[in-house]
Amino acid sequence: MTDAENRVSRRRWPMLNAPGAAILIAALFVFSGIAYMLIRPDGDKPDGFREYAYSRHESPDGVKIHLLKTSPDNIKFERVNANVADTAFFGVNGGFFYERALLSIAVHNDVPVNAASGYGSGEENVKYARGTLVWDSAAAKFSVQTVRSAADIEVTDRHRYWAQGGISLDLSPGPESMWRWKADAERMPFPDDRRLRTAAVYDDRGRLLLIVSENAATASQFRQAIMEYDKQDSDAALLGGIFLDGDGSSQLRSTEAVLPGDRRSVVQMIRLLR
Repeated sequence: MTDAENRVSRRRWPMLNAPGAAILIAALFVFSGIAYMLIRPDGDKPDGFREYAYSRHESPDGVKIHLLKTSPDNIKFERVNANVADTAFFGVNGGFFYERALLSIAVHNDVPVNAASGYGSGEENVKYARGTLVWDSAAAKFSVQTVRSAADIEVTDRHRYWAQGGISLDLSPGPESMWRWKADAERMPFPDDRRLRTAAVYDDRGRLLLIVSENAATASQFRQAIMEYDKQDSDAALLGGIFLDGDGSSQLRSTEAVLPGDRRSVVQMIRLLR
């Protein structure tokens, strides 16, 4: 090859191969992306959180709710003293609190979440007997029990249960006054104000639904949005549950949605294990 031919070859090589190189690079990116998706153990949900289903519903009057459906054995009560959106966990906020004291029951096998015992530990619904959602693992049964202390909770085996306090949320069809009567008797704060809301309810297949509103609603509007979602979900029927802490404390974190409330810290959350 002459010197002239060498010069032409060197000039033409990049021009002739640039499209092929671009195609090769693009193919490598696609392949690496597919390989990553195939070998990544957690799919599109980080940190191992895969055992839940996410739903979103908007009621006719504009109340938007987000729902995490899971098994009762897939949750844990976690002391966080942080905003749920800022934690490493998936789940929702828990019960009522004041500063670092937990004012609602939050116990697992008789062990309170916030301290060993005493005021603010999570072993009692402070001041009032209130609706407490109980999962009796030994009997594979949910119930809502109106109690003041964790010691008053009735379960089959005190080493195989959890209980979360709040305000009774009756989802049975019937007059409006029936559910409201229970809420008023348990001193539900600000039921008629438009505020963010959180609830934990269970269905007739023994699953737990953690529900947070995206926008402000009265307690009645929030309950109605949950019942309307239930009518559209033919998978199961919701039976009952509890209102949890609300307003700026209403917080949720999942792959599909992050709701930080007003950015305040909460003492306790209901988190997913997997």
